[in-house]
Amino acid sequence: MFSLTVCDHIMIAHSFRGAAFGPAQRVHGATFQVEATFRAPALDELGLLVDIAVARTELRRLLDGLDYRNLDEVPELAGRNTTTEVMAQHIWGVLASACRAGALGEGGRRIAALTVTLRESPLAWASFEGTLG
Repeated sequence: MFSLTVCDHIMIAHSFRGAAFGPAQRVHGATFQVEATFRAPALDELGLLVDIAVARTELRRLLDGLDYRNLDEVPELAGRNTTTEVMAQHIWGVLASACRAGALGEGGRRIAALTVTLRESPLAWASFEGTLG
């Protein structure tokens, strides 16, 4: 299986519901390094999984909707605790849809699996991984 990873980052604000979150129940900020790893069993005729520039552009496009936003006010995330895990799954879903729709070119349609990892710091991160079928 071949893999290709592109990354970018977002700066967000959010708050959590639930006593388990302690002071994070108040609005606070976070910066996430966002990594998207695309996997496919074969390369195209040019030897590419997907074009890196296209993958980076599409990742940035979807992150623009979250960057410098208070996630508590983003309609598609309303009512959810936007934990790192939840955000990895959310970004995965948007990026998977983009692959299926051809936004990453024909190579994107051949993606078999996708992993989205959000790194909060060098010490902590979360991922969501799934197949595209």
